[in-house]
Amino acid sequence: MQTELSKKLGIEHAVFGFTPFPAVAAAISRAGGFGVLGAVRYTAPDDLKRDLDWVDAHVDGKPYGLDVVMPAKKVEGVTEADVEAMIPDGHRQFVKDTLAKHGVPELAEGEASGWRITGWMEQVARTQLDVAFDYPIRLLANALGSPPADVVTRAHEHNVLVAALAGSARHARKHTEAGLDIVVAQGYEAGGHTGEIASMVLTPEVVDAVDPLPVLAAGGIGSGQQVAAALALGAQGVWLGSLWLTTTEAGLPSPKLIRKLLAAGSGDTVRSRALTGKPARQLRTEWTDAWDDPAGPGTLPMPLQGLLVAEAVSRIQKYEVDPLLGTPVGQIVGRMNSERSVQAVFDDLTRGFEQAVDRINRIAGRSGQ
Repeated sequence: MQTELSKKLGIEHAVFGFTPFPAVAAAISRAGGFGVLGAVRYTAPDDLKRDLDWVDAHVDGKPYGLDVVMPAKKVEGVTEADVEAMIPDGHRQFVKDTLAKHGVPELAEGEASGWRITGWMEQVARTQLDVAFDYPIRLLANALGSPPADVVTRAHEHNVLVAALAGSARHARKHTEAGLDIVVAQGYEAGGHTGEIASMVLTPEVVDAVDPLPVLAAGGIGSGQQVAAALALGAQGVWLGSLWLTTTEAGLPSPKLIRKLLAAGSGDTVRSRALTGKPARQLRTEWTDAWDDPAGPGTLPMPLQGLLVAEAVSRIQKYEVDPLLGTPVGQIVGRMNSERSVQAVFDDLTRGFEQAVDRINRIAGRSGQ
């Protein structure tokens, strides 16, 4: 699974794996792909430094990258407390009532919420970059459009390629204008924040829009056959995220959540604003249903929604409240039927890729050539 981009980065397979788990990121790189560690949950620079130290020591000298969530436009002087104050009391009460309905226990006295979407704030993301550029990262990806111009310049000064996700050809063209090196075409099927255009349509549109810039296809990809299809559409690699959630290296702390993921079909996800305020594909639960119910107060815009539900999500996860328990995941969850190592996933991807290429060669009358 080699392309011009994979050769440029010195990786064996053009498979880029996004993950919040350091052990998974390192395993992806060791397996011949390109591990990308998600930084949004790191609000303390020392925590990110600790995990980048670990990744750097466990990739066997292979390349890896970092994914941040940084807005292109800066808002001066706004603190997290300022944003918290914007949350309406009615929405806070709705959260309390929903949790009470399902008997979700309170956190212990003095216990802080373990889940905070604060990495979207520019000052947080910039502290992450201050740490990251001390490491030999080869790629900086931004999940919230093109990063600010000075960040792109700084990355290039460190010989770091810059990528950003796009849900339309229009978004992709903006990335080229911002001087980015790679565009990730993320289709409707993808987990997390995603647009409304399916991968089969989006990928070739973006490839044409940004040519000759390399494009990575994302969304609905979890087999070698689908990797082959992405490359046939013009992509120079694939960007996979959901597939790693049920790997043994991920070590999800919730047995109930693992069971839900393994049992879910491709129709068991929903694109909802319940988690962050922006449409994000995740497991459908009674939590997402409550927020999507027209009778409810409706979700708040990003970042208010993420701050509003932070403690609630921590409580749901800690106590594994089954009807409410979910996670961002794409429609590819229907293929995630067993816990496997990252290497086993790569073995399956390469095997399926070879089968797909052989099949096309037979159709084209090139068998054995």
